[in-house]
Amino acid sequence: MSARKGPGGPAEPAGDAGAAAIEIRGLRKSFGDNEVLSGIDFHVDAGEVVCVIGPSGSGKSTLLRCVNLLEEPSAGTVRVAGAEVTDPDIDIDAARRRIGMVFQSFNLFPHLTALGNVTIAQRKVLKRDRAEAERVARANLERVGLADKVAEYPGRLSGGQQQRVAIARALAMDPRVMLFDEPTSALDPELVGDVLGVMRELAEDGMTMLVVTHEMSFAREVADRVVFMDGGVVVEEGPPSRVLDDPEHERTRTFLARVLDPAGQGP
Repeated sequence: MSARKGPGGPAEPAGDAGAAAIEIRGLRKSFGDNEVLSGIDFHVDAGEVVCVIGPSGSGKSTLLRCVNLLEEPSAGTVRVAGAEVTDPDIDIDAARRRIGMVFQSFNLFPHLTALGNVTIAQRKVLKRDRAEAERVARANLERVGLADKVAEYPGRLSGGQQQRVAIARALAMDPRVMLFDEPTSALDPELVGDVLGVMRELAEDGMTMLVVTHEMSFAREVADRVVFMDGGVVVEEGPPSRVLDDPEHERTRTFLARVLDPAGQGP
């Protein structure tokens, strides 16, 4: 049994090692006549970190939004922590409590402090009282390196600090899995490292993570598996060393060549 650290408390079970925390079968999503996802099949085991890479328009963000039902799939099934979130009869609010999501934009309330941003959903959704919500919020803000910023408003925080508040907010809801949609894409380059460092620590703590990213070094160092998507399908997946260094498919090789050597200069 692997474990995940609770918010300032004892470790919580994260599920049996090897059990599928996210299971996706036959997932399709269309917007009108445009099919963005064309039959996705893959899973993320409990405690596993899976990084999804691919060109713009390949369906990566739509995939994450379907897992959290921010987009309703056109077909297929999605299970998270054993519950089928695509079941028409599911309590979607209860299902979403199992899923933490961090977006490209920070989506913080500008009129609330960092502490307020991390407590508000706990109090309204989980019905925690103020004292408990603040205890959990402070523990998670400390976890992301912002213990000294609890009273600051978003406008006084850097982009990297705002994103770390957003991560703390998601963690405070005690999710079973965390979804990250290119969480560093809106940051200045010098601020990227702090956010990726927090994500590395979450991975080391055993958090199940599905990460859409363009940070190939992060995928190489932290991911258990890398999934390459293009045209709404999974082209290939496997260990980072194989997918990033010795891909099987020409489309993957072309994408990586452009990403890793954008000037086309070669070695």
